Amino acid sequence: MKKYEIMYILKADLDDATRKAQIEKLHGHLTKSGAKITKVNEMGLRDLAYPIKKMTKGYYVVIKVECESAEATKEFDRLSKIDSNVLRFLITVDQD
Repeated sequence: MKKYEIMYILKADLDDATRKAQIEKLHGHLTKSGAKITKVNEMGLRDLAYPIKKMTKGYYVVIKVECESAEATKEFDRLSKIDSNVLRFLITVDQD
């Protein structure tokens, strides 16, 4: 199984219920595609290094994922690009 680390930043102005629903939706895309989420680290609200879409803060989430093929991460990539609540995301192969 290949291991990945995914970091994404959500808009800071989302209320708690909307943010939790957004996180569940993003994680659901991965699990529906056959990936297994092994660790979730919600880092919380932080300042951005530079403004993104006129925002200076974002809600950071880092997850560890295991999957057989890269299809799950490709689908996450595609859906995150079109989601207006996701400011940025990064998918890396985990070396652990």
